[in-house]
Amino acid sequence: MLAFGDSLTAGYGLVESDGFSRQLEARLHAQGVAVKVRNAGVSGDTTAGGRARLGWTLAEPADLVILSLGANDALRGIEPTVTRANLAAMLGELEKRRVKVLLAGMLAPRNLGEDYTRRFDAIFPDLASTHGVPLYPFFLDGVARRPELNQADGIHPNAAGVARIVDGILPHVLALLR
Repeated sequence: MLAFGDSLTAGYGLVESDGFSRQLEARLHAQGVAVKVRNAGVSGDTTAGGRARLGWTLAEPADLVILSLGANDALRGIEPTVTRANLAAMLGELEKRRVKVLLAGMLAPRNLGEDYTRRFDAIFPDLASTHGVPLYPFFLDGVARRPELNQADGIHPNAAGVARIVDGILPHVLALLR
C-alpha cells in the first residue's frame, strides 16, 4: 500500500513511528492484515508535485494507493481547476495501472472566500464519482481546529491526531483490501 501525499502523510514534525503510514500499518496488522504501508508523503507537496512524481513512485508497484493531496494547493490559493486537473491526471494514471485508490479529500480554509471554498470543496466528491473510486471525504476529520490533536502550528496533527485520522480512515482501507 502506498500513502501518497504531503506533510500530513509524510509525518511532518513526528518521529517515524507516530506518522500516518506507520500508525496505519500497525492498526492493519492488529486487524490481522499483513500489509506494508509505504510512506510517499512529501512535505509541502502540491497536486502538481504529486502529479510529477507519481510515475517514478510507482516504479515499486502498489496494490492500493491512498491519494491525499490538495491541502497545500488550498493553503496557497491555487486555482481549483488546476488542482482538479492534477488529481484527475493522477487518478487516470492509477486507473490505467489498475491500482485500487482511496481518495482522501481536503477542505479549503474558510478564509479564502465563499466562491473558492465552494469550488475547491467540490473537487474530491466530483472526482471520486467521475472515476468510480471511494472517497474519504476529509483527511483531517475530527482533527482540524482541535488544538489537543495538532502540533503547535495548528496545521499538522500530533501523534494523537494521526491516531484519530487512522481511526476514521481504517474502515475505508479495510473495505478496499477485502
